[in-house]
Amino acid sequence: MSIFQKSVVTKYLNNINKEITERTYQLFLKKYESRKIKIIKKINEEEYQDGFFRDLFVSVFNYTIKPEPNYNLVRELKNQTDQKKADGAILKDGKVIAVIELKSTKTKNLNSITEQAFGYKNNQSGCRYVITSNFRKLRIYVDDAIEYEEFILFDLDYESFRRLYLLLEKNNLFDDIPIKLKEETVFHEENVSKQLYKDYTTFKNRLFINLIKNYSGPQCQDSFFKI
Repeated sequence: MSIFQKSVVTKYLNNINKEITERTYQLFLKKYESRKIKIIKKINEEEYQDGFFRDLFVSVFNYTIKPEPNYNLVRELKNQTDQKKADGAILKDGKVIAVIELKSTKTKNLNSITEQAFGYKNNQSGCRYVITSNFRKLRIYVDDAIEYEEFILFDLDYESFRRLYLLLEKNNLFDDIPIKLKEETVFHEENVSKQLYKDYTTFKNRLFINLIKNYSGPQCQDSFFKI
């Protein structure tokens, strides 16, 4: 289920440097070339977790993984209330803003890990994003588990990549672009609903006035006002 209004996304995409996204997309395609995809499909979750973080988050979306200096991406993050661990997390100013839960391609239905992933989110104060993936698909949630944006990494065209870049690239995520998109989408939908109601009310009033004007004869008028 898509979170964002298409027109709102388009407005933000128009502000992204086209040359940078084209260059980054070519890098992404190199990381997900066909021979490598065939290998990823055969290996288990643990074998490719580190590779996944480095291929996508570090190489493509500019995060720095621990133990590099000034890191903002970590593996195996413990909950604040117990010993359970998310597969990864994104940090901003040392605080968790997104948790990441991974499975292998053998996990076909990402819905099966949503509850687990949000369990980690709810154990990190201030965390608003959840990212889940089975290496083939990737989902991004904002605040709740009702709606999400989904991307097929093994078959990602340029326009889909631009949307993923808008949501997941380090500076965009740190600037809370997904939250801004969601808030503007809600505002847009509320305005549309208000306008529709206003148009409906205007139409109804005009129809009523027109009926009165065109109702002729005293008997007809009496019958009309008794209805």
